Amino acid sequence: MMGEMMVPPWLESLLSTAFFTICSRHRDTPRNECNMYCLDCMDDAFCFYCRSSRHKDHLVIQIRRSSYHDVVRVAEIQKVLDISGVQTYVINSARVLFLNERPQPKISSSSSSSKGVSYLCEICSRSLLDPFRFCSLGCKLVGIRKKGDTSFVVGSNKKNEEEAMKQRTEGITATRLASKQQGDDEELRERSPQEMYTSSASTPPHFNSRRRKGIPHRAPFAS
Repeated sequence: MMGEMMVPPWLESLLSTAFFTICSRHRDTPRNECNMYCLDCMDDAFCFYCRSSRHKDHLVIQIRRSSYHDVVRVAEIQKVLDISGVQTYVINSARVLFLNERPQPKISSSSSSSKGVSYLCEICSRSLLDPFRFCSLGCKLVGIRKKGDTSFVVGSNKKNEEEAMKQRTEGITATRLASKQQGDDEELRERSPQEMYTSSASTPPHFNSRRRKGIPHRAPFAS
């Protein structure tokens, strides 16, 4: 029940839909590939012309392709779905994310460490570019089913993200303060002998400015 509350009802249907087939209603027209999905109807994919005639006032997202895999633009999907934790990519000047896990050879821990792989998807172990948890929406869905420590509901992860950001900020601040203190201590250790030498060398010797007067001599009286 809790898992269902974390996942919108149309998501699993979206992830299992086949896109980029030829629309049966508009076979002889251009732009007839089925690359759109209606979040209200939660039915099969449809083409540009079907959107104009059958889904005019519905909430529709467009699916695109990258290396034969389905992607969606972040600007579209983040309005209806919390995509935190999912790796994003920039393709054709637009930031996108993958719908489902992509086939790949399994990466062992030894090979990943030898190749310098730092971040891995928690579900399929695909190497990631940045410190995200999942490589796709599909893997995040599996993660929710298994752990339940995240959600697709917009705004539900805001508190956790703010807390994580606060901890990162506090950690960075503490590191900077420690580095500054260490730098000050090193500067003090390096400069103290020099300052002591400079202080002792620059202090002029003290001389008594008073001079004892000599015995006065009077001029002899004139005869």
